[in-house]
Amino acid sequence: MIENQKIRPAQVIGPLGEPLTLDTLPPPSTTRWVVRRKAEVVAAVNGGLLTVDEACERYGLTLEEFAGWQRAVDRSGMPGLRVTRIQHYRSLYERQQRY
Repeated sequence: MIENQKIRPAQVIGPLGEPLTLDTLPPPSTTRWVVRRKAEVVAAVNGGLLTVDEACERYGLTLEEFAGWQRAVDRSGMPGLRVTRIQHYRSLYERQQRY
């Protein structure tokens, strides 16, 4: 009888189509978050490789920060994760919501 058994995939498909495993994710000591690394963490959580709590603990993120990454990917894909374009994509999304 299987009860509350957590089955996780050994790998998931990353944002660029490459396989991601726990070993190929950005290291826990990462402090410089480029678009690709953010997208890899979001893909790992979406694919079930990590839970949201594990990702936040592993990378020292707040739940709000991770949720912002996830929202940006859902709305605008990887370009939405660019820090320099946050205002552009936010205003674009708000305009789309009005119509």
